[in-house]
Amino acid sequence: MTARRRYITTTIPYVNARPHLGFALELVQADTLARHYRLRGERVRLLSGTDDNSLKNVLAAEAAGVDVQSFVDRNADAFAALRGPLSLSFDDFIRTSSDPRHRVGVERLWRQCAASGDLYRKEYEGLYCVGCEQFYTPDELVDGRCGEHGTEPQLVAEENWFFRLSRYADRLHQLISSGELRIEPAARRNEVLALIEGGLHDFSVSRSHNRARGWGIPVPDDPSQVVYVWWDALGNYVTSLGYGTGDSAYDQWWATSERRVHLVGKGVVRFHAVYWPAMLLSAGLPLPTDILVHDYLTVDGRKISKSAGTSVDPAALAATFGTDAVRWWLLRDVPRAGDADFTPDRLTARADADFAGGLGNLVHRIVTMVHRFRGGVIPASAPDNSSGLALVGVYRKAPGLVDAALADFDFRRATRAVWHIVEEANRCIDATRPWELARQERKGDGEALKRLDTVLATLVAACRVLADELRPFIPDAATRITERLTPVEGRLPAAEPLFPRIQEDTQPA
Repeated sequence: MTARRRYITTTIPYVNARPHLGFALELVQADTLARHYRLRGERVRLLSGTDDNSLKNVLAAEAAGVDVQSFVDRNADAFAALRGPLSLSFDDFIRTSSDPRHRVGVERLWRQCAASGDLYRKEYEGLYCVGCEQFYTPDELVDGRCGEHGTEPQLVAEENWFFRLSRYADRLHQLISSGELRIEPAARRNEVLALIEGGLHDFSVSRSHNRARGWGIPVPDDPSQVVYVWWDALGNYVTSLGYGTGDSAYDQWWATSERRVHLVGKGVVRFHAVYWPAMLLSAGLPLPTDILVHDYLTVDGRKISKSAGTSVDPAALAATFGTDAVRWWLLRDVPRAGDADFTPDRLTARADADFAGGLGNLVHRIVTMVHRFRGGVIPASAPDNSSGLALVGVYRKAPGLVDAALADFDFRRATRAVWHIVEEANRCIDATRPWELARQERKGDGEALKRLDTVLATLVAACRVLADELRPFIPDAATRITERLTPVEGRLPAAEPLFPRIQEDTQPA
């Protein structure tokens, strides 16, 4: 039987500054899904990248007194380098300004939509937010300001190419309301449906060469215009697969893949759930199957943002607190819906409680007991439900609960399902009191011997399942747990602490 294929993508951020923790949330969520489905035997391709062809990047480079390409290269490298600090497993990373696959794919997408009669040129005047790279109507503003950035948009008048978005309103509504194009959570789906029901207007898909400062991809057959950055950027999901170059990856991962999954922040839902599907319908291409939307991280109640001065460097955070701690907080504490406020103290409290005090303590106790009572050799007893230990049922049910939670795009519920094994294993130790069984065994109690073997074997089996199910969430820690529970020449390695307490390690000397 051929393994199911799942193509998972993150958005590609502007590189007007270095990466922040808000985007790290999306990277870690996408990586967790990719690792989970690989663990379940699926074929997965995970894509990330950077949106280089933005006017925001040009303006930031000018402000820094650096040429645009050098500025973009430097910041894009910082995004790509998050692979190490966050233990990411992406299979591909695309940069829209320099990847040779991208421009030819964007040009092909443009020509396909033009052939459908969906591109036309007209003069236009509107209110333009540079931060969003988007035109707004006055009634879409909040007290005359962009709701996302809090800035007053610029009045821009020029002649651009437009896309006939209005042509696809009914079809988009049907696809989304039927669930054929799945948007999660439901509140975001309803938001998109309300937007469509309010009426879709054609939107500008190019900028003048002069206003774009000559930066970006020229419109095919019209060098006076540059392709609008969102049209350019959205295309990365197919250009990275060789759409435009004839690469077989496009057929394998987009044209025929069972699931095409986009992870996006709530601020860009319109582009991914309305503009992008309409572009694909126009070009005659398959649509994504799932658009999974996360809310924002905040600092002191303000959205984490490069431009707002509330940025938190994820690489520096991982260097201070550890990769496992950063990933775990993002997955364990950030809700499926609603913003989450970040502080180093919250990250530290979560890691110390769950790692040093919970997971690390559990594994250390079990390995210590196997050494103390069985000379480091795991008993051969096969744990089963007839043992009367509730732990057996808990760890056998955990994979299914994780599957169900991640199918709902609920990382917090998935981590709770895994963590139930930790809680039940500790309850098992407290209830069975292996040290008491060992004392009775030494007095010649044969039943105590059998019971102790069963308890130890069950605890080890539970922790092995625990390590497997944690692997998508905290792969580095999961590997260390597996190593602690893998015999070397017949015996477990000596018990050593898995996690130091962060609170102690980060205190000033």
